[in-house]
Amino acid sequence: METKKVWFVTGASKGLGLVLVKKLLAEGFPVAATSRTVESLISEIGETSENFLPLGVNITDNDDVKSAIAKTVEYFGQIDVIVNNAGYGQLGTLEELSDEEARANFDVNVFGSLNVIRNAMPYLREQKSGNIFNISSIGGYSGNFPGWGIYCSTKFAVAGFTEALAEEAKDFGIHATVVYPGYFRTDFLTKDSVKTPVNSIEAYETARNSEQAHLNEINGNQPNDPEKGAEVLIQISKEKNPPVHLLLGVETNDFLNNKIEAITKDAKAWENLTVSTAI
Repeated sequence: METKKVWFVTGASKGLGLVLVKKLLAEGFPVAATSRTVESLISEIGETSENFLPLGVNITDNDDVKSAIAKTVEYFGQIDVIVNNAGYGQLGTLEELSDEEARANFDVNVFGSLNVIRNAMPYLREQKSGNIFNISSIGGYSGNFPGWGIYCSTKFAVAGFTEALAEEAKDFGIHATVVYPGYFRTDFLTKDSVKTPVNSIEAYETARNSEQAHLNEINGNQPNDPEKGAEVLIQISKEKNPPVHLLLGVETNDFLNNKIEAITKDAKAWENLTVSTAI
């Protein structure tokens, strides 16, 4: 009988994280799930059980994360699949957002995941196996969304450190995958989840239009099913050679192709200057 992998999922009280945890539990996987408060996990999923360990964790606190991972290993005996899903959307142009707002988004979306990776790797290295899924965004591949620059930059960072991690970890039998979800029908774009700038600047009409479109038109009409997204992650965790880059959702290939076309166009147009620096 195959031993089920132990999953550790952050940001599990709502959105894709919640859907994933419920699906994992339904399939019999042991799961440790984190959120800012343990009560939110219990109300959405249930009390601690043989296969479920809810943990209240501040992912921006390295010691808190270290303790949560140690509790997971103590409870289940091991840890196998890490899903760095916790994060939030921050709207606002680069000029509008304060240093505090920008850093707060990086603290959760980037440094929170690094805290998890830093503290999970010793266990994964020792057992010489494991999967790490770092949830980026299609905005972590293509950043041309007005009013989303800080958020996109956090997700670009996730993609960058995942590429490095994949190289660093492969000698230990550990796989790292950056996931680029498109628009999934979750509560990510609700006014309770996404943050808007404290001090907006009226002149940024394009950014305001994008903001309103996301909050009022795209929200609730996203073309992708989070249940099916969760199924893909579970399938990838079973693959012998999982991808380093995983586009997730309809329309994400369009973003891929559009960026390749844009970069190629610029590269060709300015090739003479590009190679003019040779000694």
